[in-house]
Amino acid sequence: MRFFNVRVYGLLINEQQEILVSDEYIQGAYFTKFPGGGLEFGEGTRDCLAREFMEEMNLNIAVEEHFYTTDFFQLSAFKPDQQIISIYYKVRALERIAVPLREKPFDFDARQLLMYEERKQTETFRFIKLKEYNPEMMTLPIDKVVAALLIQE
Repeated sequence: MRFFNVRVYGLLINEQQEILVSDEYIQGAYFTKFPGGGLEFGEGTRDCLAREFMEEMNLNIAVEEHFYTTDFFQLSAFKPDQQIISIYYKVRALERIAVPLREKPFDFDARQLLMYEERKQTETFRFIKLKEYNPEMMTLPIDKVVAALLIQE
């Protein structure tokens, strides 16, 4: 059987015109992507995104306008029997970001590395200046499309 995997991501641009990205280490592979995650049964896309930001960053957000939904076929990087549909929204932080923000990619601290040993995944967050940002900084194909659209905007 083939399945659909619906993912929901947030595009958070701060007042300094920087975009928030998540650097993740999952099952031995490194990914730079937008914050967000999988839609759960019984949940709307906006609720999913608010939940994901709370789980990953302990951050309350306002989900604002829809930005993009995948319009091409994309297999999951982790489950080849699943087609990915990703939905992106612009979001705004409703409070100061409390999690540590990094200056460079994949700058995991000892606690995060321990988390990886236990769960085989960990993540950290950083901002990238929009004027220095380009699609090749992102790992996943759909994120590259969204990055290019952001730059065009």
